[in-house]
Amino acid sequence: MIKRYCPIVLLSYCSIILLGCATVMEGAKGFAGISTKSLEEGRKGAILKQVNYDYNTCYYKTKEFLITHTKAYIYAQGLKKHMLAIYVSEEDTTPVGIFFKEIDAANTQIEVSSPSTYAKEFIAGKVFSILEEKKGQADAKK
Repeated sequence: MIKRYCPIVLLSYCSIILLGCATVMEGAKGFAGISTKSLEEGRKGAILKQVNYDYNTCYYKTKEFLITHTKAYIYAQGLKKHMLAIYVSEEDTTPVGIFFKEIDAANTQIEVSSPSTYAKEFIAGKVFSILEEKKGQADAKK
């Protein structure tokens, strides 16, 4: 009798695990404090700006600026995911997502999202200001 139910129970258990895998993984990321789900969902209310840089330059210039000129802590990143997920600082763990979308070969759209309006506006202001500089001015500062 037990042998008859064992394959059914095992198959049911595997189905539940496989169907819930994404939810379990996102839950684990949320518990660990590295989930980007709220940032991705918050893109509806993101602050948008189009800049005159190609996608890769925009991504790496933003990343370099965050590392060298702010107290921001990057906790998730990826060119394939088209984003940088940061905490405002090591002390302020308010998450902020910076999403990149290639418009054409010379222009990129940036979206800054966060559950916090203050954090979103603060980071957007800093990032947009560095990307608004003309390329000649940025090179002259180096």
